[in-house]
Amino acid sequence: MLPRHVDFVSALLPGILTFVDDQNCETYLGIGGGILTKTGSEVRVSTIYAVQGEDLGTLRQKVADQFEAQHERERLVRSAIAKLEADILRHFVKQGVGTDG
Repeated sequence: MLPRHVDFVSALLPGILTFVDDQNCETYLGIGGGILTKTGSEVRVSTIYAVQGEDLGTLRQKVADQFEAQHERERLVRSAIAKLEADILRHFVKQGVGTDG
């Protein structure tokens, strides 16, 4: 953003956020969306999910690793839910719930 840019709030889509800090170092973040606010000379970003990389190649690998880990956690949760559902159904069948006899 240019100096004296008007204050604003903006929604951020999932993607790569690049910024230059006070020491003139470029930083790359992979974000899962968020909100950017600009007030005076201060810019803030609020996001639930962010991964920092030293460069775009590093960032790409870190994001890929995070997605893989998230997919594995989701798979384990789905498996646990399926097991719980099967156990509940077995319990109902054992108790005769939902049968006429």
